[in-house]
Amino acid sequence: MRGHGADGTLDAAQLGAELGERATLVQFSTAFCQPCRATRRVLAEVAGTVEGVAHVEVDAEARLTLVRRLGVSRTPTVLVLDADGRVVRRAAGTPRTADVVAALGQAM
Repeated sequence: MRGHGADGTLDAAQLGAELGERATLVQFSTAFCQPCRATRRVLAEVAGTVEGVAHVEVDAEARLTLVRRLGVSRTPTVLVLDADGRVVRRAAGTPRTADVVAALGQAM
């Protein structure tokens, strides 16, 4: 994957929000993206039920430099980061809750 820190991580400064203690769900969205709303609900629900997991939503239109660096080509795009901010999973489209939980299992 291209575009993260020199050691292959993303940090709070790059995302504009604090990372979770155990993992972070990063969602790239746009204002008129209908699937982004459903993705927001799924990720917020998972983050709310799994201790130490944060959900960070990034406005893709406002953060074009980051979008380009990460190669995000559509919204929603979801990145699953481990506690150190390393990207362990990446998916485009609306995820299923079970898939998000499984990806978190790899991250934690």
